[in-house]
Amino acid sequence: MGTAERRGAPRAGGAQLTGHRDPEATVSDISEGAAEPSKRETGVPVRAANRGTREHYYRPLWVEEPARRRRLPDPVRTAAVRAVLLIAVTLIQAMVAFLCTMAGSWLAFPMVISSVVSTIAATWGALDVWVTRQVWNQRNGVVSVPSSTARVLRRERRRTRRHERAAERAQERIRRRGGAGQLSHS
Repeated sequence: MGTAERRGAPRAGGAQLTGHRDPEATVSDISEGAAEPSKRETGVPVRAANRGTREHYYRPLWVEEPARRRRLPDPVRTAAVRAVLLIAVTLIQAMVAFLCTMAGSWLAFPMVISSVVSTIAATWGALDVWVTRQVWNQRNGVVSVPSSTARVLRRERRRTRRHERAAERAQERIRRRGGAGQLSHS
């Protein structure tokens, strides 16, 4: 794609193409010089106020694509963010400790000690992500194994919903009968 297509340079005839050209468009489609957009250029026609009767086609800047993978559950994502921050701080501390050691600074020893402690914390953070993910999978039924507690929880939820629906149907029957079967009409 050339600069003219990217910048929205005027085409022959005064039409201006903004956005990106169609990847399927041929060189003859781009350089044909017609004021009218080709069949492949889709967009919303907008009439320019001070340019007479010519229309400009504005194409969207991007096209939404569905995500390839589902988003992480909130507790797992929180643990992952915490682990990334711990690892980043650990790497920074290790770099500072190395530079202080090379410079012969008095700060080298405390930085090495804190780097060791941060390494332990970063390892704990990474393990926390793994454990949190396993616990979430076990509780929410992603893992389909006979010992899954999620299966028991789903069974209990289904039983509760079944009882609620039965109670609603009973109340609806009472209302349809006009209150027959009630002990008092208060």
